[in-house]
Amino acid sequence: MEVELRDPNIIMKLSRLGSFHQSKLSFLRSFLDEFKDWDYNRDSFNLDNGGYGTAVYSFKKKEKIYSLVCFANKIDNNDRSDRVIATKWDAAFTLHDGAPTENDIKRLKNEVPKQEVGRLSYKELTLSRANKSVRVFDHVVESLSNGNQPDLNLLEKVGYLYRTTAVYGSGKFGLADRFRIKNRQEINGPFRLEMMLVYLVRQFTFDQVNHVAKCKNPKKAVSLDLKICKNLGIGNSTGLGMAPFIVNHPTLLHNWILSRETALKKIREIKKVNSKNCDLFKKCVKESLKILTSWNTESEFQAKKINSLVINVKRFLRFIDNDFDFTSEYPFNQIYLWLEKQTCEETIEYIVSMMMEPFDDIVKPLRKNMSSDEEKYFRIPTERTVLELKNILELKYPDILKINFENKENFKNFWFISKNKEEPRYADRFEENGSELEQPLAIARDIKRLYDRLIIAKESSTIDKFLLENSELRHVIRRAFIIEKFQYAEIQDNTISKNVIPIDMLRLKLSFFGALKFDPRSDKWLRICMFQGAPLPHELKNCSQQWVYN
Repeated sequence: MEVELRDPNIIMKLSRLGSFHQSKLSFLRSFLDEFKDWDYNRDSFNLDNGGYGTAVYSFKKKEKIYSLVCFANKIDNNDRSDRVIATKWDAAFTLHDGAPTENDIKRLKNEVPKQEVGRLSYKELTLSRANKSVRVFDHVVESLSNGNQPDLNLLEKVGYLYRTTAVYGSGKFGLADRFRIKNRQEINGPFRLEMMLVYLVRQFTFDQVNHVAKCKNPKKAVSLDLKICKNLGIGNSTGLGMAPFIVNHPTLLHNWILSRETALKKIREIKKVNSKNCDLFKKCVKESLKILTSWNTESEFQAKKINSLVINVKRFLRFIDNDFDFTSEYPFNQIYLWLEKQTCEETIEYIVSMMMEPFDDIVKPLRKNMSSDEEKYFRIPTERTVLELKNILELKYPDILKINFENKENFKNFWFISKNKEEPRYADRFEENGSELEQPLAIARDIKRLYDRLIIAKESSTIDKFLLENSELRHVIRRAFIIEKFQYAEIQDNTISKNVIPIDMLRLKLSFFGALKFDPRSDKWLRICMFQGAPLPHELKNCSQQWVYN
């Protein structure tokens, strides 16, 4: 039996993309799997009694070394902010290529805490900063210093000691450009170095809190229990800066989605599934309920999604426990069809993620296909004709071509770049100034504009001639020829409509990162947790791949 890949005009809608969850394809899980055989070390730890100073952590294999350099700073409580306009943070980090020298440390100490205002070198690969969850950090210090473990209820509600507010890479602020590292075998997949940085920062937070507690009460203090450490991750505050990425990298987006869709297709095509794999799948679904029931949010929108998900997952478990026969043919195809018929988008995508858990032989080879050499597809084939381009739009953008952009609700918003921090922002076209500075991120509207021009153009005319009179549409002409070859390259939705929920775009990208427990603080930014439940560095070599559900 052959199963077709899912239709992009269904899967690439924002409501569906915003329902994606972490899976075995997620980058932080791939990173842990790919670096589990590397040697971890805490190379230096020079913090004062207050926990301020410098520390260095590394992963090493043969002659290859990656080093996290940490700078913990004393700041006033009034200076602590998760907003991108902040200028001071509790800690700042960079991932250094190799082992840093004393001169490197001196140079980095002067630059890394400045973040965007500082200047890094090609020796630095990623850059980040983080703030304490002060309430949790102080509580843990107080408890440990008195010889006690902290309140588990408080830790469960928050899930981390620190949260990052940005992780930069690929040439920003002087960091190494991607071309310098893209051919390294160990970091062949996307965002491996960013994941490494966040993972090592997590370990730094445990070491710092233990150190401060010990300095506060040397005779009585105890270390944070390793099981508690394991159940803490790193928080992250993420805003609209992440959203344009998936619009601006169409072939990369396609490769991410195609890998996921290919995994689902191949799993649905398995005629007979052995009992061991069926049991692992059921175990993951059952244990995942612990994630759902500990998923805290103040967002009414997200709380409804979580409640619905809990109800539907429990209903699904009753179905597979009581009414389903895993020994039947094509069991996962039957399960998928039941999900589409009986549940919502969020539940479908949640279970799809867990379908991958038993099938290493399917999933692991797909990880290698998740990068993209995007420059290869940048050229516009100007020898093609107007008729060919028109046919591509009709085939690949059927729903978008139906949108009426004369209706104000369909072009209510616009994307722009903030002057202060050069970060993407989103505003109401009819209530705020600046729409003349709009960024080319309204792909649906521009595709429709292109189509309207193509209708009245001479069909046999070539694209180079068409471009002479329509150069402002070059960006979507390029996209149309890209989507001709890459069916999942485009969000099949209107990103400037009144009804768009921008955090759906964030959730899509964060699901591929491997984030858990999305907590929207508005429709434009959210908090997440990364590496919660992940093995500690000394456990990496022998950890369960299903740690995320344990």
